[in-house]
Amino acid sequence: MKRKEVVAEFKGMTLEDLKSRARSLAEEMMKLRFRKASGQLEQSHHVKAARRNLARVKTMIQSKSSESAKAV
Repeated sequence: MKRKEVVAEFKGMTLEDLKSRARSLAEEMMKLRFRKASGQLEQSHHVKAARRNLARVKTMIQSKSSESAKAV
């Protein structure tokens, strides 16, 4: 997916959905790192993409948390 599509998808998610997505991306990153270390990962760019997507999700979590704190 393109970056804009991914960001648009994350913006439409609730805070709980974003937190579960962050957990799943962290697990995916761990699995990718293990596969890379063992030499089984042929497409190493997936590690970079997962890391960036995790950062995007964490950014959206932070922005939604600050929005909800301002509303209260």
